[in-house]
Amino acid sequence: MDELVERVDDQDRVLGVVVSRRQAIREGWLHRVAVTVCRDERGQILVHRRSEQLSRFPGLYEVVVGGAVDVGESYEQAAARELAEELGIRVLPRSLFTFINRSGLSPHWLGVHEAVVPDAVVPDPDEVAWHGWLTEPELRSALLEWHFTPDSHEAFSRYLAFRNAQSWG
Repeated sequence: MDELVERVDDQDRVLGVVVSRRQAIREGWLHRVAVTVCRDERGQILVHRRSEQLSRFPGLYEVVVGGAVDVGESYEQAAARELAEELGIRVLPRSLFTFINRSGLSPHWLGVHEAVVPDAVVPDPDEVAWHGWLTEPELRSALLEWHFTPDSHEAFSRYLAFRNAQSWG
């Protein structure tokens, strides 16, 4: 069963049209996706490799945890739900920013969040094949050497820019 999503316009306004995520991707219709950059208490970033059984980007690494925003859901609700489903943790991620991401399978609005999560996450083996904690320098190297999803590159570079802008502001 494919996820149902709401189509949105180029201003991220809901159009009142519900479609399958597969159809939204195939047709290039804008819809919403929520992701979270997970950090531990020491500031390391959670990285994971997607299961080989997943239909989208099997076996690729990711620096964010997330998925489609369900019908009637907010970005924050979707981000929290995805953390529970994929990592078995219940935290409320902090919303940072949204943007139209054109680097994935199709264009979509991406809501980027951040959360401090416990070291002891219990990933869903159907979703996550491997996970580990990397320092920022280690992650910068991994992004050049490992095969990451397009969303990971785009979301993480914007995340770093956002964080740097906040520290200067």
